Amino acid sequence: MLIKRNFPWLSNKAIITPEHLFRQRRQFLKTGAAALAGGIAGGVFSHQAFAAWPKAGEALDAIKKTAYNPGETLTPYEQVSSYNNFYEFGTSKDEPASAAKHLQTDPWTVEIAGACDKPGRYDFEELIKPHDLEERIYRHRCVETWSMVVPWTGVPLGDVLKRFEPNSKARYVAFETLHDPQQMPGQRRDVLRWPYVEGLRMDEAMNPLTLLSVGVYGRTLPPQNGAPLRVIVPWKYGFKGIKSIVKITFTESQPPTSWNLSAPREYGFYANVNPSVSHPRWSQAKERRIGEFFKKPTLPFNGYGQEVAHLYKNMDLAKYF
Repeated sequence: MLIKRNFPWLSNKAIITPEHLFRQRRQFLKTGAAALAGGIAGGVFSHQAFAAWPKAGEALDAIKKTAYNPGETLTPYEQVSSYNNFYEFGTSKDEPASAAKHLQTDPWTVEIAGACDKPGRYDFEELIKPHDLEERIYRHRCVETWSMVVPWTGVPLGDVLKRFEPNSKARYVAFETLHDPQQMPGQRRDVLRWPYVEGLRMDEAMNPLTLLSVGVYGRTLPPQNGAPLRVIVPWKYGFKGIKSIVKITFTESQPPTSWNLSAPREYGFYANVNPSVSHPRWSQAKERRIGEFFKKPTLPFNGYGQEVAHLYKNMDLAKYF
């Protein structure tokens, strides 16, 4: 989906994903016939064209590049896939890449529950295939002052949520990560309350920037990046980007979130990037891109203020942090 308004963080020149990452893309099976059968207008791909959903880390087909692009140098795939916060697989940044490699993501189902008219258990591909995959280049900000620029692939979260027809009581949407200590060795440690849970206000979840991601750098998500699906909310700190989702619940009241439960003084529900408010243990005023030496000033809302600041009008963003 293209943004019609001219936001400063949108680039008129797309950054092209390196060609070598796409050389082994799968061939479409009867693409034209699938498009005609699905009533797809010219130029828009139907995901029925996939013979099967690619395995974790394999190339994706039929990705539409969008104007979501801050026009900054991309963080290399090798760093995006090897420097991760995923406590289910370990607390150091390099542990998940090794510990997560045997995570089984096929089959994968997601339970939809709460204040909606179409609850149930849905296969992962049922959630994704009716939609066109988009590539969006976003800044990704971690609370420990480091950041990346990442080409995520996915579908607008709001488009997926609408399918379940949330009702008037749905003021928030809660997410839950897989709880499987056998596959996720980090869950054998009491560093957080398991399973990992997160939440968004409905207007945050429905905002056009919010992405339900299934890929990165033109490939399906590797396990350490949250396979098979995760949330990306680019104006918030990275811990809001819950990974390996198995349950989505529409709620009337604000849902609990893992880091807020663990350290309420340090991690609030909203987690909007606010450089003028320091974390209790470090300043948030500057950030360092992975692979770079010098720090740069942190932007309010991670640079997406023109698109999302209205969501928090008249809120004290030092209190509601």
